[in-house]
Amino acid sequence: MALTLFSGTLHAQSVRVASYNLRYANQHDTGNLWQDRLPIISALIGFHDFDIFGTQEGYRHQLDSLSAHLPGYSWYGVGRDDGQSKGEHSAVFFKKDKFKLLAKGDFWLSETPEKPGFGWDAKHNRICSWVQLQDLASKKKFYFFSVHFDHQGVVARVQSSKLILRKIKEIAGSSPAILAGDFNGGHDSEWYLALANNGELQDTYKLVAHPYALGGSFNDFGRNIDSKEIIDHIFVSKGIKAKRWGLLTDTYQGKYPSDHCPVMADLDLR
Repeated sequence: MALTLFSGTLHAQSVRVASYNLRYANQHDTGNLWQDRLPIISALIGFHDFDIFGTQEGYRHQLDSLSAHLPGYSWYGVGRDDGQSKGEHSAVFFKKDKFKLLAKGDFWLSETPEKPGFGWDAKHNRICSWVQLQDLASKKKFYFFSVHFDHQGVVARVQSSKLILRKIKEIAGSSPAILAGDFNGGHDSEWYLALANNGELQDTYKLVAHPYALGGSFNDFGRNIDSKEIIDHIFVSKGIKAKRWGLLTDTYQGKYPSDHCPVMADLDLR
């Protein structure tokens, strides 16, 4: 739910954001095929009422089918392999009746971020897609970035953190910015320290007094439920307040909708 709060001339715009690694459509995921998970994922998103959410790993056909199940949302993203439709996307979905799309773009996590590719010791091409949105009620403008760090490259994750900080400053300037994604590492990781200790971005998990986290965010379709490591994160620029943070462990018939649990945060944009 999104509410606008007014106190004299000072106002804060409340927005619910999330990050959700959808798990790429894999025909070998017996018992967890995309066509079976799709209606569950869309119902989960609808129930928790995300205003904006970033996705990771989705192929174009997955995002198109998810969009068809969520007609109240628009989305933006391009394939990491060609900058068009090939390969996994790090897309952004946002509610049509709440936000206006002002600008959009992408960059790759490499030494040449302006073109498709991978850098350092990464195994795959990695992309960050972003949108600039305007809240239709408050007219507040802000940026949302969705990203997926490499799962193998330790150096790549650290360098990706440094690149992300530079690009957010370059693209968003002093405007409010939200960064959400699968970072393939927890709070003690070197990439995390490079990103969170810079002073430009804050981890919403650490901004709230009582984060709701009963386990780790990578469940591996139920094979990793004992893990406590959170590898999916939501960061915000200074001035954005986080009110609630939750790791959503919803299941259906004893199964998880994806191999990651979505993470969610309620924010005040000032």
